Amino acid sequence: MRILREIRVSSLAAGLLWAALACPSAVASEGGATAEAAPAPPGEVGARVMPPGEAGGPGLALRARKILTATRAAPGFVDNGTLLVRDGRVEAVGPTAEIEVPEGYQVIDVGQSWLMPGLVDAHTHSGSRGDYNDMVFQTNPGLRISAAITPGWTNLHRAMAGGVTTVLSIPGSGTNVGGQGILMKTGPGTYEEMLVRNPGSFKLAQGDNPTRWGYGMGRSMMNFHLRSLLRCGRAYWRGWREFEESGGSEPERRIQHDVFRDLNEGRTQISVHTQYYQLVLTTITMLKGEFGLPTYIDHGTFDGYRTAELAQELGVAAIIGPRQISIDSRRFPNDISGSIVGCAGEYQARGHQLVGFNTDAPVVASEELSVQSAMGVRYGFDNSQMDAVRGVTIVPAIVAGIDERVGSLEPGKDADILVLDGDPADARTAVRTVYLEGRRVYEFGEAPGW
Repeated sequence: MRILREIRVSSLAAGLLWAALACPSAVASEGGATAEAAPAPPGEVGARVMPPGEAGGPGLALRARKILTATRAAPGFVDNGTLLVRDGRVEAVGPTAEIEVPEGYQVIDVGQSWLMPGLVDAHTHSGSRGDYNDMVFQTNPGLRISAAITPGWTNLHRAMAGGVTTVLSIPGSGTNVGGQGILMKTGPGTYEEMLVRNPGSFKLAQGDNPTRWGYGMGRSMMNFHLRSLLRCGRAYWRGWREFEESGGSEPERRIQHDVFRDLNEGRTQISVHTQYYQLVLTTITMLKGEFGLPTYIDHGTFDGYRTAELAQELGVAAIIGPRQISIDSRRFPNDISGSIVGCAGEYQARGHQLVGFNTDAPVVASEELSVQSAMGVRYGFDNSQMDAVRGVTIVPAIVAGIDERVGSLEPGKDADILVLDGDPADARTAVRTVYLEGRRVYEFGEAPGW
């Protein structure tokens, strides 16, 4: 207990230090941006005046040459637009000629720069100082990565500077069931302020990594373990559902199985470390087809794209990474070097409509999430309808069940906003400014406040 208290105190101290050092007010961005200062609202003597855009502060209006709203429906962008922010949320967005800026709002014109939603990385291990594996048992449903989360951790700062404002941090893949992940903002703040949802996902792993466990675990035995656990979890959920609906004897609570109540009632999803055709096929047919659980493919690389039609039919999304290419010697058997195939592009070409990207950070640094989508485009992923942009914003938000809050610039959602110097699907594009829930937390060229 002493260790846990020390961790909580350290986390709180880190959050308070970051909050104290971070720049409290917005300034004009580079590239010809100008700002019109708004008068400070009246307040008590000595009280802190919140900056424009933040909760409790006056409103903020951002004007840009292009705003990528990244909505699921077309077109997903606005040219020569204005974005209004109030109390940390998006208030309105549209063409400047149609958006009336209320009196008292601070207006910032970012010139030729672009605006877009903060990026969502649906597979990272960067929320704590190290990976999180407990390899005593092959299935560990009760383990929670939340116990290891480190507010103020350097990797979270870097992710934020790269435009990643929301991450799913999950346990490792050393066993078939690693435990429960957490959805969180990249900062700044305390654990409670960063939290989006816990559990953020239920982490399963199939294939090569768990086979290294103990005496060597073949795929048939791994499937046996998963089925046994899922059946047990389903029975546990049904017992509680019947008690809550009809009364009777209260079931015995088993903390390690509580996550199955969230899963079966749609409050979280299964994220699956799975790759190769056979493994991805089993993920789709067992977890979604047989058990009907909300499931999405993590990795999905090598020849996993051969399941694209079935995955689309059953509503199983594919979040591709960290590999973005596959060497497919089956397609050209006489070519001993194989052909280079873009994994995300192959899913898309075969009709899959919910394809996104991840980094598996720190395998690929989380701040390079936009580069992952750029690589997808380089190797065949069609971005003519902004699918590469959606693949790092609204698609992972939908997949993680948090699209009502993040993933696009729509009224009512968190004002997680990036100012870019160009197309985010171009690997040369840089992030200039990051707003997190209306608060300016990063500015290119300034000394960081952490």
